[in-house]
Amino acid sequence: MEYEPVIGLEVHVQLNTKSKLFCSCSTEFGAEPNKNTCPVCMGYPGVLPRLNYEALRKAIMVGLALNCKIAEYTKFDRKSYFYPDLPKGYQISQYDIPLNYEGYLDFELPDGTVKRVRIIRAHLEEDAGKLIHSENGNESYVDLNRAGTPLVEIVSYPDMFSIDEAYYYLQTLRNTMKYIGVSDVNMEEGSLRVDANVSVRPKGSDKLGTKVEIKNMNSFGFLRKALEYEINRQISVLEKGQNVIQETRLFDAETGKTYTMRTKEYAEDYRYFPDPDLPPVVLKRDIIESIRSMLPELPYQRFRRFIEQYSLPRYDAEILTSDKNLADYFESAVKGYRGEPKKVSNWIMSEVMRYLNENSIDISLFSVPPEYISELLNMVDEGKISIKIAKDVFPDIVRNPKPPSKLIEERGLVQVSDTSEIEKVCIDVIKENPLEVEKYKSGKTNVLGFLVGQVMKKTQGKANPKLVNETLTRLLSN
Repeated sequence: MEYEPVIGLEVHVQLNTKSKLFCSCSTEFGAEPNKNTCPVCMGYPGVLPRLNYEALRKAIMVGLALNCKIAEYTKFDRKSYFYPDLPKGYQISQYDIPLNYEGYLDFELPDGTVKRVRIIRAHLEEDAGKLIHSENGNESYVDLNRAGTPLVEIVSYPDMFSIDEAYYYLQTLRNTMKYIGVSDVNMEEGSLRVDANVSVRPKGSDKLGTKVEIKNMNSFGFLRKALEYEINRQISVLEKGQNVIQETRLFDAETGKTYTMRTKEYAEDYRYFPDPDLPPVVLKRDIIESIRSMLPELPYQRFRRFIEQYSLPRYDAEILTSDKNLADYFESAVKGYRGEPKKVSNWIMSEVMRYLNENSIDISLFSVPPEYISELLNMVDEGKISIKIAKDVFPDIVRNPKPPSKLIEERGLVQVSDTSEIEKVCIDVIKENPLEVEKYKSGKTNVLGFLVGQVMKKTQGKANPKLVNETLTRLLSN
C-alpha cells in the first residue's frame, strides 16, 4: 500500500521587543544567567503582570501578514503545567479567543506550483525559561532570562502532504517574519522554534491518521531529517499491522531518529482558565488598520513581482527576495542601471554574495552602495572597461569605497576603444604567431580566442574585447 504524510507545523516566533511580555525586564540574548529577571517573570506570589503594547502591536502585524482575522476582543488564559523552567506553574497564553485566527500563507514549490497552507491561529503567549544540562547528566541548571519573553505561536492546519511542502512553508514563514521586522527568527538563538504534527494515511484517503508531535528541531535540515524518519517509522508500524501511538517525540540530531518524550496531553490536562490579573484586550478597527498600513510588501508577493517586473528566473528571484535587505539592495542598483536587470542580479549573486559569504556579513553591513554597482555595470556596457577589469577592481571598491569611475581613472584602467591603436596591436600579434594564423586560415577558427588573449595581454586588459575580435577577424580574412 502506498502512503502519504499529513503534516501541520506549530511555529514559535520570538518577538524582538526590548522588554518581556508582562514585565519590564530586558529580552537581551546571551546575558548572564538569571540577570534579566524580576518577581513577575520569576513567578513570585502577589505580583501583577502588565501587557507590553509593543508586543501586542507586533503580534497583530504577524496576524495581518498571515492574512488572519484579528479578534477585536481577546483575552489571556493560564495554561497549567509543571516544569522546572516555568516557576509560576502555569504559562500565560491564549486558549479559546486567540488574537489572530483563520489565516493562510501562500508559497511556491520548486516546480512552480503555488501552495496555500491555512493558519488555524497565531496567538500571543510568554516563553518559559531554559534548562542547561551538565555534561555528566547528573545536574541541570535553570536560566530564567527567557521566561516571559513574548512569543507568537503560529499553528497551521494539516495542509502539507510532503516534506518539501513543510520545508518551503517554514522558509516562507520565516522570511515573512523577517520582512515585517517582528523577529530576527534566528533558529540557533531560539527565536524561531518548530514543532511538527505528523501522521500518515493510505494515498487517496481523506481520513487522518494518528498524529505524533515532534519537538526539538532547530534547523531546516533537522526538520527534513526528522520528518523523513518519522514518516518512515509510522509507515513501518502500520505495515506490521500495529497502531501508531499518539505521543510527543524528540528528534536526536546525532542519530537522525525520533524517540518518545511523553504521551500526548489533551487540552483538559492544561486546565485553561482566564487569567484573573489581566483584563481582556479590546481593539478598535482603526488601530488594526493603522498597523496594516505599516506592513511592507511581503516576500512571496515580491518574489512574484521580481519575476514579472524584472524578467528574472525563478532561482534569482528566490535568492534575492530571501532577505529584505538584499532585495532592497538589488532594486536600488537596478534603478541606476541602464541595461537588463538580470546583469545586476548576476553581479550581486556572484561578486557581492561571494564577498558576504566569505566574510560572514549581512548585506546591511556591506560597504559598497548599490549605486556603485550600477555605475560599474554601466561602464562595462558603454565599453569604458571590460568585464574582467570590473571584476579586478571590485575588491578595491569594497576595501576603499569610492565611485568606480574615479578608481578606474586613478588606476589608468579606462578601456582602449581607439580602432587604430587596437589595429596596431592586432597586427603585431598576427606577425608574432604565424602558426596560429595558419591554423585559423585552414579552418581552425577556435584559435581566434588565443589571439584575442594575446592582444588583451599586450594591452594589459584595457583593449575593448569586441573591437579586438572584430579587428582580428577582419585582418585574418585578408
